[in-house]
Amino acid sequence: MASALAAKLGFNSLMRKQARSFNVRICTMESDMEFSCEFKWKGKDLFDMVCRALGLRETWFFGLQYNIKDTVAWLKMEKRVLDQEVPKEEPITLYFLAKFHPENAEEELVQDITQHLFFLQVKKNILEEEIHCPPEASVLLASYAVHAKYGDYDPNVHKPGFLAEEELLPKRVINLYQMTAEMWEERITACYAEHRGRTRDEAEMEYLKIAQDLDMYGVNYFLIRNKKGTDLLLGVDALGLHIYEPDNRLTPKCSFPWNEIRNISYSDKEFTIKPLDKKTNVFKFNSSRLRVNKLILQLCIGNHDLFMRRRRVDSVDVQQMKAQAREERARKQVERQRLARDELERRLMQLQDEAHMANDALLRSEQTADLLAEKAQIAEEEAKLLAQKAAEAEMEMQRIKVTAIRGQEERRLMEQKMLEAEMLALKMAEESERRAKEAELLKQDLQEARESERRAKHKLLEITSKAMYTWSSFFSLPPTVHSINTMENLSFDFKDTDMKRLSMEIEKEKVEYMEKSKHLQEQLNELKTEIESLKMKERETPLDIIHNQNTEQGTSKHSNFKKVETADLSSLIRPHFFKMFFYDRSLVAEQKSDYIYCSK
Repeated sequence: MASALAAKLGFNSLMRKQARSFNVRICTMESDMEFSCEFKWKGKDLFDMVCRALGLRETWFFGLQYNIKDTVAWLKMEKRVLDQEVPKEEPITLYFLAKFHPENAEEELVQDITQHLFFLQVKKNILEEEIHCPPEASVLLASYAVHAKYGDYDPNVHKPGFLAEEELLPKRVINLYQMTAEMWEERITACYAEHRGRTRDEAEMEYLKIAQDLDMYGVNYFLIRNKKGTDLLLGVDALGLHIYEPDNRLTPKCSFPWNEIRNISYSDKEFTIKPLDKKTNVFKFNSSRLRVNKLILQLCIGNHDLFMRRRRVDSVDVQQMKAQAREERARKQVERQRLARDELERRLMQLQDEAHMANDALLRSEQTADLLAEKAQIAEEEAKLLAQKAAEAEMEMQRIKVTAIRGQEERRLMEQKMLEAEMLALKMAEESERRAKEAELLKQDLQEARESERRAKHKLLEITSKAMYTWSSFFSLPPTVHSINTMENLSFDFKDTDMKRLSMEIEKEKVEYMEKSKHLQEQLNELKTEIESLKMKERETPLDIIHNQNTEQGTSKHSNFKKVETADLSSLIRPHFFKMFFYDRSLVAEQKSDYIYCSK
């Protein structure tokens, strides 16, 4: 019984001890950390522990943020953590973020860790479009972000496609242009290559120096309403308070610098800004909730304190911190120079070794070349000698072959001649016999022909006297009249036929041209329809707009041309090759090696 009671008491004691602590998850821009906190810890105790874990000394820029309903809040340093409106479930999630921004990052940010945390947060805000950034600035900032991650550009290492998985540009900028990821990477890489020689810290600082000039950098916006009930935006940043139109967060309507504000206060939901100049009207506005008024006042107090702090002499701690930072930067610079010198010396020695090796290889190559040249000369002489012997042997073989062929040819010719002589004698005998027979026949034919001639002469004498008058009448007519008339008719017919053929060719070419022109216009309309979906109207130039208007009205420079009709081609066109071009309803004729006259 006693042992059971002791065990129960021990368990209750353990529960009480556990109830005195709680777990907190701190989310930074790089990683998450978990801490076990005591029940009585205030916000400053937890904040100091986080700063020590990060090695951060410039604590005045940062705070612990948490989400509450539809807004955010910052952990108060003077109150206990559990007494604030933090999430109740464990581990309690808080976000370690920059609460206030510097006016000049290069002058105010001392530690590298401070600079790095600001770089990560500002980069995230730009990519998530919480800070508006123009496209050209986005590309330049992306190049510095790439340099901060990858170091100096090396074309052998950073090949095309190495940024394919990186998120470097806001989606708004990417959607604004019809550019592929490869085109964006090419432009970012071109800027990245120009940053050679910078360290990661220097690249991050260049990023912040560009980002701090953006209109929305470091501004916290709150929806307010003035006395007239008009919706406005209140902007709080390192320089003062700004009043914006709800749809324009870039250009404020009016501003109140911190050094011109005498007092800021709120009562319930009404907020009052009293300028230092008493003649200036007091500005009053209402916020949506009391919690928002508290947050606005908290940011105003913190930014005003930092504004006044920047204009005073630095405290001993800050001076010591800046001195240490300068020493650290000088030490890093010396170390970089030493490493660079060592690298140059190592590279020089490597180059010298390579030069010696190359020189030795050159000497060996020269010796080898001389030896090979000598061997080549000997081989060439041997080859010449062998070629000469081979040529002589070839000539001897050819002579033997020719002699053998000649003997065979002569023997074959003799046999052929004997055969031909025998055949010729036989043919001559046959021919002699045939000619004797033909002679007999010719004698008979000759006698018959003489008899026929005698009869023909006799008959000719009989009809000569009758036909003499008819022949003399026929040969007395003019010999050229009929032929001339015939040629004239042929010439006239030829000219009419030529003009008809020419007109038909012209009409045919015109029809062919009109068909080709119609097909070309159809192709242009089809292409225009295909690319119309890719067109961005807001990027049209004035010339594009004028061209579209002319297309809709159907006007062009050719529509004002006067109509031209062809002249009488039968009297002015010479029979040479020519070609025709038709534009609208006008006729333009171009003739090779001759001219064509066209009248209106």
